[in-house]
Parts: sequence; C-alpha cells; structure tokens
Amino acid sequence: MSNKNDEGRRTARQRLAVEREKQKASERRRRTLIVAVSVVCVLGLATVIGVLAANSGKKKGASTGPVVAPSGAQGKDALAIPVGKDGARSTLTVWEDFRCPACQAFEAAYRPTIHQLTDAGKLRAEYHIVRLIDGNLGGTGSLRAGNAAACAQDAGKFRDYHDVLFENQPKETDDAYANNDKLIALSGKVSGLDTPAFTQCVKKGTHDSWVDKSHKAFQARGFSGTPTVLLNGKNIAQDRTMTPAKLKQMVESAAKG
Repeated sequence: MSNKNDEGRRTARQRLAVEREKQKASERRRRTLIVAVSVVCVLGLATVIGVLAANSGKKKGASTGPVVAPSGAQGKDALAIPVGKDGARSTLTVWEDFRCPACQAFEAAYRPTIHQLTDAGKLRAEYHIVRLIDGNLGGTGSLRAGNAAACAQDAGKFRDYHDVLFENQPKETDDAYANNDKLIALSGKVSGLDTPAFTQCVKKGTHDSWVDKSHKAFQARGFSGTPTVLLNGKNIAQDRTMTPAKLKQMVESAAKG
C-alpha cells in the first residue's frame, strides 16, 4: 500500500510540475504579446470612435483660427513632429492621442527602444497628433494637450514633454487635460520648458487649428484607431508578433543596409 501511495504522490508531483511549466510558458507568451494585443484590441473600439468622430460634425472646442504649425514640423502640410536624424534608414510614424490609454500602453512598452534607436541615428520618428477621444467622449483634453505638445516643440522640448504627458495621463473619462493650468504645471517636469512663452502659447491655443488639421489628415488616411504605428509605411500596430525587441531587430537590420 505504501509503494502505491508513494507512486501516486510522485505522479501527482510530476503532473503538477508539467502544469507549472505550461503556466510559465503561457505567462512568457502573454508578456511578449500583451502590448501588441492591447494595441490590436483597441482597433475595434477605435473604429467605432473614428466613425463617431467622423459623423459628429464640428467637435466641441474645434478651432477656427489660422493654422500655425509648430517650429520644425515637417511632411505634408507640416503635420509631423520629427524626432531623430533625417538620415536614418527607418522611419516610425506614430499617430497618437494624449487621452488614449492604448497609446500610453504603447509608449510605456516601446519608448525605451524608440529612444535608443533615435539617439543612435538608426530611427527617425514622426509624431502626428490626433483627438479621437474628444470626439467620442466629449471634452477638449486631446486638443489642449496636443496644442501644449506643439508649444513644447516650439521650445525644442517636444520629446520630453510628450513623454511627461503620457506618464501623467489621466483616466480616459477624466478630461483633466482640458485644463491649461494642469498642462502648464506639467511643463515644470521638463527642464527649461516652464517659460512665459510656453505659458502664453498654451493659453492662446496657438496650435489648436494645426491639431484639428492633423486629426482630419488622420481621418482622410482611413485610419480607425490610435495608436496607429507605421514602420517605413507598414502598419505594425496590427502585427500580433510585434515586440520592442522585434522592432529593434528590424530597424538595426535596415541600418546595416
């Protein structure tokens, strides 16, 4: 009887060990895919958001003033804010909304890799600002934050302030970024940005019409969700196998020619 009990316990331990290995493997796969999946999963909801925004007519807070592109903006209609060297072999085009939680998830996972590659001259990033959440949930937080980011670009501080906005992003339903004072206070987290010129730019909404024009360009391209991320023109946000490591490998391979 004792031998049978010992054998039964060994068998149970073996089954438990196998199950633990399966769980570990599953967890590794989950960690690898979580960001790609989170980006892809949001596309379905974002499609609805895009339709609502497209059909909503004039959005609350839409600007009718002149279109003033931020300093150094490039591309068609000067709608892209560049980060990195012009001579880089790879270009990462990112369409983002500062109120979008999926955009924040993308930034948290990919930002270190993007910074490393742009600093090394292997990647050039082009950021386009979108205000889908304003159109879906109401409010002006996407517009106000987008304008503030453009004001930071005028001061040569876009990348740092862009990161601060995502690091301090309020809940999607909380239109906290509609408050210019909050956006101005966050500039204190970026060395050299908290200046009278930045404050005036934010309060005047200098780049409001530019943000609206960027959003219209997003709609015209037929994109349906944020973040929309293109590497050398290919939409990688829809690639379920994409990871920061894979992005780095693709960019470094292109850099080698």
